[in-house]
Amino acid sequence: MLSSGRYTFRPFTDADIFTFVDAVRESGHTVGRWMSWAHEGYRPADAAAWFAHCDEERASGASHEFGIFDTASGTLVGGCGLNQFNTANGFCNLGYWVRQSWQRRGAALAAVEALAPLAFGELGQGRVEIVVAQGNLPSLGVAERAGAVRECLARNRLKLHGRFVDAWVFSIIPPGA
Repeated sequence: MLSSGRYTFRPFTDADIFTFVDAVRESGHTVGRWMSWAHEGYRPADAAAWFAHCDEERASGASHEFGIFDTASGTLVGGCGLNQFNTANGFCNLGYWVRQSWQRRGAALAAVEALAPLAFGELGQGRVEIVVAQGNLPSLGVAERAGAVRECLARNRLKLHGRFVDAWVFSIIPPGA
């Protein structure tokens, strides 16, 4: 478990399934625009499969996914994770999403600020990338506020709703590197 004060980051449990489904369904028009899996037809079985996948990936070290929870109320406000580890070159991806009713309250920024030190410390990474679809202004703003460096616009970098789209690649490196 990680904490930023206002937000707590922990692995999902079965007790989170229905609130996770509610968060995803609520966010079909915002998060779903940028993440194909987030749609209004999302089901509890989808959440259970995702949680099981997260557990398997965490056990193997292939990814580290967390729910973002409001510390005061315990409300599930989104998700974040470190994934797509490139072991040969020591870098990974950092992703985040925030349910519609909690957007613009600092949860995504808190996720970046909590996960980057985990990547550099315990996980020994030398670089963290944040990849943001062109046009996703809220996510671009989070990466910039977190101090990530915008490196390039990579052509056809992401597949979104069955189409390849260009995406900005941001990087964060350990302090003093």
